[in-house]
Amino acid sequence: MDSQVIVALDFDSHRAAGELVARLGDACGAYKVGLELLTAAGPGLVRELVARGHEVFLDLKLFEIPDSVAGAVRSAGALGASMVTVHAMGGTGIMAAAVEAAREFPRLKVLALTVVTSMTSGDLADVGIASSTDEQVLRLARLAARAGCDGVVAAPREAAALRTLLGPQPLIVTPGVTLPGETQRGPRGGEVRAGTPWAALADGASHVVVGRSVTRAPDPVAALRRIAAGGQPCG
Repeated sequence: MDSQVIVALDFDSHRAAGELVARLGDACGAYKVGLELLTAAGPGLVRELVARGHEVFLDLKLFEIPDSVAGAVRSAGALGASMVTVHAMGGTGIMAAAVEAAREFPRLKVLALTVVTSMTSGDLADVGIASSTDEQVLRLARLAARAGCDGVVAAPREAAALRTLLGPQPLIVTPGVTLPGETQRGPRGGEVRAGTPWAALADGASHVVVGRSVTRAPDPVAALRRIAAGGQPCG
């Protein structure tokens, strides 16, 4: 995926997503489509975005038996998606199945989701995992690399450790980025392990996923250009 900044279309309708896409125009090259929008609008929206020349990060967070995961990855490739996500917690079997299925689509990258950005070490303990989030992210990233995944998804603050672990080639995609002065959502509403997009990129992230910082900005184009410019106002 060429665009380092991916805008998250976290909407509940095709119409709302389409309005933002139209407003951003050529300023945005890549969009994330997640489960909410995919369920509401259907796969046709992904086809539309691809047909308009946009890259699509299809954030499915696949966690199923390997055959089902492989089928979903092939469907993502047929839609023209550039990236698709699978849960690293599902283990080597489902990640390897996703990687194998993606071979039919040379442009499709398989990313392993490590620990979702809304989770804390306490949340991991609730499900029987004694490790901290930092430890678990690195453990799952190693597993993903062995399974052949093209990269991982993790919180911004984990980018530096992941880049050191994985080396220069794998993709590191960081959702949960916020701009200075923005209110961070709490543990029940969204990301708790957040950071700025510029810090994430400086620490080694290959891509950042931005949502409300752009989608709810008074001027989404200016907000996106500010992020892409490294925080400097764009004239």
